Amino acid sequence: MTDYYPDFFARFYDLIYHQMRDGVDNKFYIDKIRKSKGKVLEVGVGTGRFFTEALQNGADIYGIDISPAMIKIVTAKLNKTQQKRIGRQNIVDFKINKKFDLILAPFRVFMHLKEKGDQLKALNNVYDHLAPGGEFIFDAFVPDLNLLINGMENITDFDGEYEPGNRMKRTVTSKPDLLNQTLNVTFRIEWNENKAEFQKEWKSSMRYFFRYELEHLIERSQFPEYKILGDFDGSKLDHNSKEYILICKRQPVDDSLKGPLSI
Repeated sequence: MTDYYPDFFARFYDLIYHQMRDGVDNKFYIDKIRKSKGKVLEVGVGTGRFFTEALQNGADIYGIDISPAMIKIVTAKLNKTQQKRIGRQNIVDFKINKKFDLILAPFRVFMHLKEKGDQLKALNNVYDHLAPGGEFIFDAFVPDLNLLINGMENITDFDGEYEPGNRMKRTVTSKPDLLNQTLNVTFRIEWNENKAEFQKEWKSSMRYFFRYELEHLIERSQFPEYKILGDFDGSKLDHNSKEYILICKRQPVDDSLKGPLSI
């Protein structure tokens, strides 16, 4: 997992994704956090799109991310006593000396794991950090076969002001690799600061999944129980679904024979 969001991408992250994702997944994840009775961990906390709202609502929530640029932004939103809740760690091998009732990896975090060994390590590492009966929830998109075959070329998905008089535009190019089951994405961001104009690109890749691949993967892990939803409204997976929302549950009794987790 090596996709470290660069500074220029992180700078505009809130602007883009508050427009693209608010109203899609917010209510689902915030409701899950609100209903949790204990500690919550958000993996891939990013700029704190869920984290800051949950914290303001009284959740005992912690967050990790691998990107220094994203961590810099989310910690700037917190007071000094809250900043200790954020750390730079990887889902594959993070170590926190706490047990969580709920662990979340929202908005495609798991899709950045391209190797099946890392995917399995991540699932088992999350399992080890859950309290008995705790849940791990993550999402992935249902592959669009047309995009898998044809990709996309220079599609503008955001174009607007980021502050009065200054604009930002993002275009996306996606090239599929069918053999390795990845989407290789190039994000180009263009913006101006008064009369100065800037343009930068960031290349990233994501692993896409099919239903039974996800089921087999979870069944190889320590998780004894899981379900897959087809939308953030809680509906079942069907032919019209565009999301996989996986809810994996640790068994309700403590089956760990391991020693305490290291910090």
